[in-house]
Amino acid sequence: MTNKQQMTIDETCQNKRIDQVLSQLNDEASRSQVQTWIQNGYVTVNGQHVKNNYKCQLGDELIWEIPQPKEMSIEPENIPLDIRYEDEHILVVNKEKGMVVHPGHGHENGTLVHALLHHCDDLSGINGVYRPGIVHRIDKDTSGLLVVAKHDQAHEKLSEQLQNKEIKRQYEALVHGVISHELGTIDAPIGRDPNDRQKMAIVDEGKHAVTHFTVVDKYESFTRVVCELETGRTHQIRVHFKYIDHPLVGDPKYGQRKTLDVQGQALHAKKLEFAHPITDETVSVTAEPPQIFLDTIEKIKMMP
Repeated sequence: MTNKQQMTIDETCQNKRIDQVLSQLNDEASRSQVQTWIQNGYVTVNGQHVKNNYKCQLGDELIWEIPQPKEMSIEPENIPLDIRYEDEHILVVNKEKGMVVHPGHGHENGTLVHALLHHCDDLSGINGVYRPGIVHRIDKDTSGLLVVAKHDQAHEKLSEQLQNKEIKRQYEALVHGVISHELGTIDAPIGRDPNDRQKMAIVDEGKHAVTHFTVVDKYESFTRVVCELETGRTHQIRVHFKYIDHPLVGDPKYGQRKTLDVQGQALHAKKLEFAHPITDETVSVTAEPPQIFLDTIEKIKMMP
């Protein structure tokens, strides 16, 4: 099954590559996905198939079909989990670096959801079959704490707290450069990067985003910080620190080309604090950064 759409190219899209135009029109699709549509014949211009680098012309009739994703069956997988808190309503897991939170394009197995389905008999169904129990997410190469809901009532209450900014989320990060002051707040709107749909950026029409940070330690060319999120936008900490010219160490998407190898961005979700969705008691959980993060700091200390 496919979903057919069409448009006439106007001045705003004139002379742009067709894969760029389509990725801007389809927020849920990456540019590489759009290129696959073009290569597989799902896109025509004036009734003709074109290549990914075709430059759109004024008045072109563009027709594209979005192929429906294949049905995935999610089977429980016996993957070890670092559970830091658990009862019959919720659990808090310390996700390891490199683990994807839920299944998606290119990640059909080995995710946190697969591991949770093996660990738990029941998870909330509010976020659908591919994201059971998942209240909030962190990136694949970000390690640290996530709260998971075992039933819908818990999920609704936790989501409400997130929306009302009542869940305290603290991250630890290692950034390039020496931050001159001890405290700071980055208040800058985040939205999709108009030049690269797979990235986020600071854009005027973006969503309100605020990150507070405290400097923990300073080194010759690096700074260790603790961040607290007031909002929870995609890639928020990574984008905000790039914006102030202190990109995260190891960040493959927003970082410097010359950086340290920490297997992705040096970012760890260190603390979660929230009201229990059923008992209303305070739940406070902490987890120290993974060994590769700590080892990197020791290497930095020994640098000349």
